Amino acid sequence: MIDYQPLYQTLAELKAQAWIDVLPHQIKQAFDLNSNGNAAKWLATVEQLPKGIASTHDLNAGQVKIGDVTDLDETARTALVEQLKTFHPWRKGPYDIFGIHIDTEWRSDWKWDRLKQHISPLDNRLVLDVGCGNGYHSWRMLGAGARMAVGIDPLLLNVIQFQVIRKLYGEAPIYVLPIGLEQIPQATKAFDTVFSMGVLYHRRSPIDHLLELKDCLRPGGELVLETLVIDGKEGEALMPEGRYAKMRNVWFLPSCDTLVGWMRRCGFKNCRVVNVNVTSIKEQRTTEWMQFHSLKDFLDPDSPKMTCEGLPAPKRAIVLAEAP
Repeated sequence: MIDYQPLYQTLAELKAQAWIDVLPHQIKQAFDLNSNGNAAKWLATVEQLPKGIASTHDLNAGQVKIGDVTDLDETARTALVEQLKTFHPWRKGPYDIFGIHIDTEWRSDWKWDRLKQHISPLDNRLVLDVGCGNGYHSWRMLGAGARMAVGIDPLLLNVIQFQVIRKLYGEAPIYVLPIGLEQIPQATKAFDTVFSMGVLYHRRSPIDHLLELKDCLRPGGELVLETLVIDGKEGEALMPEGRYAKMRNVWFLPSCDTLVGWMRRCGFKNCRVVNVNVTSIKEQRTTEWMQFHSLKDFLDPDSPKMTCEGLPAPKRAIVLAEAP
């Protein structure tokens, strides 16, 4: 199991005692073997993995690299491939694990490349990554100089995938916690930078999400928000009547001007859009490591600018802002 004491110590230094009081119980509850039918199998597989044997690391390459192909013999590498595939589907990455290329559904490195030149330097910052998946971007944040990267994601498989990567990597100031943003106590205000990427459109109340994000930031801290948007004027937003790109839980897709207006209304300062990008089927796709349907199956085959429901195809914006 991961030693969370360095995290608790850091939170204590930041006077976030309210979170320290509840976090151990939150973690224990999430890892209850009765909470998920696969939990026992997943955790047993993690226990079998070698710990911290990597001869090299690279957190600044597109593929987060842990170890070298020469660190394991062929028998051990073959066994590791099968162990890693136990945790299918792998959605965020890519990773290079002892020469094993985990070609994830998302080319998450492309998103990182789009935002890294715009954000404030992460050197010595305490960073929160909301809805982090298996922690790919959290590793990139650590590679960019963060003092500590803390990811949160309520999906147990994502957290277990992170634990796999971290065990193979060895000790590092990085954590993925099995909780949602609403489980962080109000007014924690501990983080220098908060990332929320691919989360806002899954929230029934985008305004509440923005306020919760602001509550996590220290005064003057930076919010990095990435979400689905539509073309349109200020005040315009799309609320799908049913599914969007076959996703059930999509609520609001604002125009960029609407999104900036929401953020200003929530009290954020210096709100600005730094990137808008149409998601391509090369960035999100089916692979050996994620064999379910992906973006090409969610678009209209006769008009790829539309989803299969007849709505505008996915377009994503990155918006930066500062907490007051």
